[in-house]
Order: sequence, then C-alpha cells, then structure tokens
Amino acid sequence: MTLTSLSRPLTAEDAAHFLRRTAFGATDPQIRALVGRDARTVARQALAFDQSAAPGNPFDPMQGAAPGPMLQLTRGAWLFEMVYGPHPLREKLALTWSNHFVIGTDKVRNAPALAGYLGLLRQHAATGSFERFTLDVARSPAMLRYLDNDQNRRGRPNENFSRELLELFTTGIGHYSEDDVREGARALTGWTFEGGRGNQKYLEESRFVFLERQHDAGRKTYLGHSGNLRGEDVVRLATSHPQTAAFVSRKLHRAFLADTPDEAAVQGSAETWRRTNGNVRAVLEELLSSEAFYASRARIIRSPVEYVVGALRTLGQPRMEAKALLNLTQTTGRMGQLLLQPDTVKGWDGGREWINDTTLLLRLQVAAALTLGGQAPALSGAPSALALTGQERPATAAATLNLNPRQATYLHLISPEFQLA
Repeated sequence: MTLTSLSRPLTAEDAAHFLRRTAFGATDPQIRALVGRDARTVARQALAFDQSAAPGNPFDPMQGAAPGPMLQLTRGAWLFEMVYGPHPLREKLALTWSNHFVIGTDKVRNAPALAGYLGLLRQHAATGSFERFTLDVARSPAMLRYLDNDQNRRGRPNENFSRELLELFTTGIGHYSEDDVREGARALTGWTFEGGRGNQKYLEESRFVFLERQHDAGRKTYLGHSGNLRGEDVVRLATSHPQTAAFVSRKLHRAFLADTPDEAAVQGSAETWRRTNGNVRAVLEELLSSEAFYASRARIIRSPVEYVVGALRTLGQPRMEAKALLNLTQTTGRMGQLLLQPDTVKGWDGGREWINDTTLLLRLQVAAALTLGGQAPALSGAPSALALTGQERPATAAATLNLNPRQATYLHLISPEFQLA
C-alpha cells in the first residue's frame, strides 16, 4: 500500500489535528495559520527544524549538587524545552526515540552523558540515515553504560547490547538467531567509554573509545554475512535488514497515527524506508501528509508527558515557576511516564496502559492546577473548543455555555476528547 497524500487544502479541524499530533497542541492563531495550506508543504516545513532551544531555561543539570538533583534538573530542562521550545515536533520525535533507543537513569547517572544522548535524539529526530543514527546512539556513553557494552571484551563477551540491537532497535523478534546475538557481541567487543564513571564523577565528561586490544578480530557470521566483522559492520547489517523497515515504521505509526496501527499503512511506510535507504525524514514527510494520517482522528491515547505538554501549549505556554515545572515531571512519573526512565528496556507500552483510576485522577488534578484556584498560571485567553478537542463542535460544547473561561477550559482538559490525539 502506498500512502496517498491528502489532496485538499487543510480545514480548521485538519490543522488542529496536525498540531495535536505533531506539536503536542496549539493555540487558535497557530491553527488558523495552517488553514487552507497544502498538507505536504505543512509536513515538510514542520520537519525543517534546527537545533535552536527555548531561551531562559532555568534548569542546568551541571548545577546538581548530587546525582539525584542532577537527574531532576535534566528532566526539568527537557520538559521546559517541550513546553516553551520553538520546535515541538523535534521534541515529540525525541520523546518517541527515547522509547525506542531506551536508556534509564537507574544506570545512567552522568550529566554530560545524558545531555549527549538527548542531543543525539534531537540531532537525528528526522534523520536522513537511520544507520548513522543507530551508530551514534550505539557509541554514546549513555547506551554503552545502560546495555553494558562498556564491559564487552574479547574472551568475555557481554551480549546485552547485541541482543537489544536486534530485538528492540532494528529487526524485531523472530528475524535473527542466538548465533547472531553471540557473533554480534564478538564484533562489538572493545567499544567502551572513558571518564564519568561512578557517583562522584557524575558531572565529568565521558567519551567513546575503541580498545583494539579488547576487540575480538576473528572471523564472524552475522545475519548471513561472514568476515572479520567489527561493530560498525554489525550496525550496518542490522539497520539494513529488510525487517527493520517495517519494525521501525510501525513504531512511527504508533507515535503519529494510532495506538494500533493499520498494517497495510505500515507496509507503505516500510516501502518508502527501503526505497530511501532508511531516510526517516522522507518516511515522516509522507506519513504526516497522508490521507491515512488525517483520517486517523482520536486513535492515540496521550501519554502523561503529551497530556501535560499538550495542555500547556494549548493554553498559550503560560509561564510557570521552575518548582512547578519540576513538580510536573514528578507528576508524569506518578502517571507512569518518568522522563528518561521507561518501565523496562522495551520502553513504555503506552495505549490503554496510560489510563487507570489513579492516573486519570492525576490528570484531573493537573487540569485543575492549570486552570482553577489561586496557583493557576495566568492565561492570555481561553482556548477554543477546536484547540482543546480538535473538533469545532465537540460533545462538551453545550456543557460549557454557562461556565466562565477557566471553568470551560478545565472541563475540556478533563474530557475524553483531550485525552486522545
């Protein structure tokens, strides 16, 4: 199935849908700016982000007095960028990739390593080369530490990264053998890092090094290819495997189209992936301008982070105290999504797993904190029902007629429509 581009100009509901999916949420002026535009052009321009950041970020992880406070500041800095930064699609993609190339702060507790990892997710957010992206992540001190490849040595191979490279990052289960895992680990021996080890050096820079003396230079067979393979060869062969196109495309569809993707549409993206040799930007441009994208309304349950950031961006990015933003990172953790600490190496399951009695109550409390009471941030104006729900005439419209703007906004934020994107 080839993904067909939407041929008509964007309507107001189309524009709201696009921004709810790609920018966490948006204000009414931002929605109006896209009405009447061409879908392909809108997608292309949204993907043309650079590496500029939000000014005035109050969180500096290097000021953390210990590893614990440093991690809090790292999470706060990322949430600030998602809410106030100029490139929400870049941050949405970085969040998506953090659930693909998973690391966890239970093991990675070094500020420069975490900053480097986040930098790679942003740099490669819409990469032209998935192979290059994977290679850079594989060599990052954060990934080397998290999956123990820094302990992978000739004669004492550690298979953790080799296994997850195949199972979680490229081909998926069922498309490799245990021999491939073992041979891949041999090829990856000698990849490690220096600097920044231990709790006392949590602010020290660390960098990738290749130790030739620890590398197994013998002949290996990996995914049907034989030779004196090295780590770079393993990454190339895994990322170019035919199954990788569908496996990673399916994750992109889960992030942008539906919690349960249409398999025919996934295969359409996989065709584009293979045709462009893993050009993620090309896959995303086609995906985000397709009829399938615009037809898939309200089929993604917003994650806790998407809910919080979506609310704040839809409310016009009201300024909040640094302490309040730090508290929100902890609240998303209680909802089941602590930034940089997915549940397992497989990442967050998402979908219906985000919603239960406890997490739904927390969403109601967040909505109240943002709209009602003396501590609610100042709002420049009440967002429309379209901005809040993606619909010009939602089911909640009648219920808000006699409410003041803050009450109406609160009701929309706790509505089923706002939990979905």
